[in-house]
Amino acid sequence: MPYYLGIDGGGSKTTCAIGDDGSQLATASAGPSNITRVGESRARESLHKAIGDACAAAKITPEQVQRACIGIAGAAREEVAGVVRKIVAELIVGEINIAGDMPIALEAAFGEGPGVIVIAGTGSIAYGRDEQGRIARAGGWGFAISDEGSAHWIGRTAVSNLLRGLDEERVTEASMFLRGLKEAWGVDSLGGIVRSANLSPDFAALLPAIVAADGGGDEVAKSVLMRAGMELARLSEIVVRRLFPENDSSSFAILLAMAGGVFRYSRRTRDVFCKEIRKSDPRITVSSEMVEPVLGALRIARRGKAG
Repeated sequence: MPYYLGIDGGGSKTTCAIGDDGSQLATASAGPSNITRVGESRARESLHKAIGDACAAAKITPEQVQRACIGIAGAAREEVAGVVRKIVAELIVGEINIAGDMPIALEAAFGEGPGVIVIAGTGSIAYGRDEQGRIARAGGWGFAISDEGSAHWIGRTAVSNLLRGLDEERVTEASMFLRGLKEAWGVDSLGGIVRSANLSPDFAALLPAIVAADGGGDEVAKSVLMRAGMELARLSEIVVRRLFPENDSSSFAILLAMAGGVFRYSRRTRDVFCKEIRKSDPRITVSSEMVEPVLGALRIARRGKAG
């Protein structure tokens, strides 16, 4: 029996799914595998663990995998794709397709049909395809200059807004987010926060503390999560306008789907996003179900062609 493997490799987590011709057999998760962010050594560790654990759960060996599709950020660059292919080939002897994280998410949401997927995880991007197969994207240019509404953007913006609030005396030492930030970074003073913030920390890891602070009524957390929803809606609007012009009478229903931890864990961001995107174009229908990109990778592996 042939077995297939799909991977969604992100900046915070790597998910691997194993399936046969008709069903999904097992999934497993490991640490980050975005080579640009974590380097080759950490990516290898995460990819090998995710593959090994998923295969063990499916009661097969990696050598039994006939085809694999690896969806990972930066796959359009051969230096990234080549390294990822080499790492996976250390375990899998079958056919290996390297796809971007965007095509596997689009596949998971819409198959080979039209639609727009908005991904808000460690990074963010809007990506879509129209009825003729044309592709458009917005955002996703990297955490230093783009990725609006992503977990990294939310964490960095929240820390910046917190410090500005302290300067303006709108925020006090009793701030719930300030307490959560100290705990997340293992510091006990404002000076410790400032030092940590300027050492290129993992801002995306602050998302749980920000969501918790929002639930407790913290205004800094609330405002940042609301703005994240607006920023993600703007990215989506760009793609919708490019692929589905308002004067195009052939398009009367535009399907839009969401993926990533920001949408999954922040209801406020999700609600603001849905409200804003629906206001922007009445043709848009937003799916309430979260997309699992790894399932798109598994589907592409079954088909036996690159995404």
